[in-house]
Amino acid sequence: MSRLLIDLTHTSHTRAHTGIQRLCRALYTALCGRSEDVLPLCYDAYESAWRPLRGWERRNLAPPGGLVAGARGARWPLHARIAGHVRRLLAARSQSGSPPAIWGDGLIEPEIFSPAVSRALPGLFARISGPRVAVFHDATVLRLPELSPAKTVARYPAYLQDLLLFDGIAAISEDSRAMLVDYWRWLGVANPPPAVALPLGIDAPVNSPYGQTAAPQASPVVLSVGSIEGRKNHLALLEACEILWSRGRRFELRLIGLAHPQTGRAALVRLRALRAAGRPVRYDGPASEADLHHAYRDCVFTVYPSLMEGFGLPVLESLSHGKPCICSAHGALGECVHGGGCLSLDRVDAPGLAAAIERLLSDSDYLEALTRAALGRIFKAWPTYADELAAWMRSLPRRG
Repeated sequence: MSRLLIDLTHTSHTRAHTGIQRLCRALYTALCGRSEDVLPLCYDAYESAWRPLRGWERRNLAPPGGLVAGARGARWPLHARIAGHVRRLLAARSQSGSPPAIWGDGLIEPEIFSPAVSRALPGLFARISGPRVAVFHDATVLRLPELSPAKTVARYPAYLQDLLLFDGIAAISEDSRAMLVDYWRWLGVANPPPAVALPLGIDAPVNSPYGQTAAPQASPVVLSVGSIEGRKNHLALLEACEILWSRGRRFELRLIGLAHPQTGRAALVRLRALRAAGRPVRYDGPASEADLHHAYRDCVFTVYPSLMEGFGLPVLESLSHGKPCICSAHGALGECVHGGGCLSLDRVDAPGLAAAIERLLSDSDYLEALTRAALGRIFKAWPTYADELAAWMRSLPRRG
């Protein structure tokens, strides 16, 4: 493909760095390292048109350094909104009224796109001569609606049907692929686009200047990286730690991640109550890449208590830093476990998490064995993921 388009409507307008934004930024950077001409674009709702990203939007595609945004929503500055309105009015008054010339030989849609983007996709598809593929993350909001944001639950059925417009779907795990295919089968879709499992890459920290060895500390640090939201199951993790602290076990729990204002509220309330009671729990909020590397370096192991995931990026990132991880043995997280370095659980409830944490805190031989297994694993890098995605795209025919 000589010109590849990638839709980054949301990521180019946020400084949040959650899992989807990490994928979008890393994939864009990796694609730019290939021979194709890569054009990042967005749907400008104020202009009512697709357009290439401008300089200030492209700067949002770099991995955040220093402070990271405290909200995951898209932000359009006032000047961008006014400029979009003006361009729309000028286009309406012009003779042609045509939008900016955008064409491509292929399209990648890595985001969970909004209804406005969905309505604009057919117009974009008409300007693309080659395959149009979407990256599919997961459908956990339909499996765990009670732990998911209400707006997301309401949007998801339409989004899963919108994916039928594409020529192919690259799911981020086999579990995610199966979720999507099963949902389409339940809908009675007769001729869905091909869906493959294409696991993501990660940032390799092997030669990182931050190192792997934690400095001596008064008590071991147990780290948990991930958004604070319902399905991530932080309430169970906090209760597990309280069980151990009540028994006299000494360790510090450190949480890093952006809190969801709706589904993460209960965990934050419980965290504040534990801190008020003098428990050694620390919440840093979202972190920069450098701070994240430091946090992995300083911990003894990590816990990812999530009930269900599309992939499990924090698990693999922990292992790539040589730090064992406690996580679920099922679904996409179970796929991450293969290869060693994890203590996987059939049930990620408070008693199970407490037993696993206590084992790694008390059994140094077992912890060392998991550490060796983690350090012995080979992880896919983002350029490899980009190569695999591009190669699969080339094999796809255009659907009607």
